[in-house]
Amino acid sequence: MEKLDAVVIGAGVVGLAVARSLARAGREVILLEKNTRWGEETSSRNSEVIHAGLYYPAGSLKARTCVQGNRLLYQYCRDRQIQHHNCGKLIVASNAHQLAQLKQLQQTALTNTGQQLPWLDKQELTRWEPELQVEAALYSPTTGIIDSHALMQSLLADLEAAGGQLVTAQKVTGGHLTPQKKYLQIDDYEIQVELLVNAGGLWAVDLARQLHANPSWLPQAHFARGQYFSLMGKNPFSHLIYPLPEPGGLGIHLTLDLQGRARFGPDVEWLQTQDPAKLDFSVTEEARNRFAQAIQAYWPGLQPQHLQPDYAGVRPKISREAQQDFMLVGEAIHACPGVMHLLGIESPGLTASLALAEAVTQQLTATGV
Repeated sequence: MEKLDAVVIGAGVVGLAVARSLARAGREVILLEKNTRWGEETSSRNSEVIHAGLYYPAGSLKARTCVQGNRLLYQYCRDRQIQHHNCGKLIVASNAHQLAQLKQLQQTALTNTGQQLPWLDKQELTRWEPELQVEAALYSPTTGIIDSHALMQSLLADLEAAGGQLVTAQKVTGGHLTPQKKYLQIDDYEIQVELLVNAGGLWAVDLARQLHANPSWLPQAHFARGQYFSLMGKNPFSHLIYPLPEPGGLGIHLTLDLQGRARFGPDVEWLQTQDPAKLDFSVTEEARNRFAQAIQAYWPGLQPQHLQPDYAGVRPKISREAQQDFMLVGEAIHACPGVMHLLGIESPGLTASLALAEAVTQQLTATGV
C-alpha cells in the first residue's frame, strides 16, 4: 500500500487554499479532485464577491474567517496581480418597516469588523445611485469582486511551487479512518495517509460518512440551489446592491463582474435530494417574474424582459437554520489525529478561504502528526 504524507480531497477554492498552506508549512501534499479540472462545482458557481463579514453571528467561525479572509484576500490579489475591484456594496432597506433590521445589521457589522458602516438616506442615495429607490442603505467599503478562476489558478501555482501536486479525475470511493490507521480507496487501489483534509464541498458530508464507522457527530447534508439571471443592456449601477438577508441566503442581490456587467441572484430553493450526485444545476425560465418582483423592490425601473437566465449553484449546507456556522471537525470530535473535515463551507467560503486554510494548518500541525 502506497503511503502519502498529506492528502487534501477537493480542489475547489478552499481545498486549493488548504493544500497550498500545508505545502508551504513543509508537508508533502497531494490534492485529489474527482473532476477533470479544479474548481468545477461550488467555486465556479457563485457571485465572486469578496465579502466584508457583516452578517454572521459575532464570534462565529464564519464571522472571524470572513473578516480575516477579506484582508488576506485583498493583499493576496495585490501581491499576485489578480484582477479584482473594491467597488463597495449598498445594503438597502426597501421600505420603512425594514429600517430597524438595517440598524441591527449596522450593529452586527460594527461588532464583527470594528467599523461603523455609513448610513445613507434617500437624498444621499440619489447622488450615489440615481436608479435606486429605497428608504435607506448601509455602505460597506470593503466589499468587492474578484476573478475567482484567476485566484484558484494562482493558489494552484503556489501549491506546485511549494512541492505539492494536484491529481485530477481521482475520486475517493471509500477508505477507513481510525486512531491507528488512515487509508483511502481510489477505484481499485488504496493509499495510506498521515494527514487528511476533507474539503469535498458538496460531497464532504457523504465522504465523511464513507470514511468513519458510525459517525454520530456527522450533520445531515442539505442542498440549496441558487439561480442567477444576467441583465441584458446597460447596467446603471456602480456598486453591488444587496437587500436585507433572508432565510438561507442574502437575498436576490445585484452583483457586477469585472467588465461591469450586472447579474442578479442567487435565490434560495431547497432541493429534496441528499445525494450530491443528483443535484440539479438548471435555471428555470419560470423564475424570471419572481426575480423581477424582488429586484423591483429596490430598482423599480427594471424591465423583466431584460433578465436572462444565466447559471445556478448549489450551497453545501449542513442545516436549514439561517445562521448555521462553518464546521471544522477535528480530532477532538472524531478521535482520529491528523484528520480534518470541512463541512458546510458555503458563502462566504471564497472570501474566507485563506483564513480557513490558516486555521486548518494550525490545528493539524499543532497535533504533531
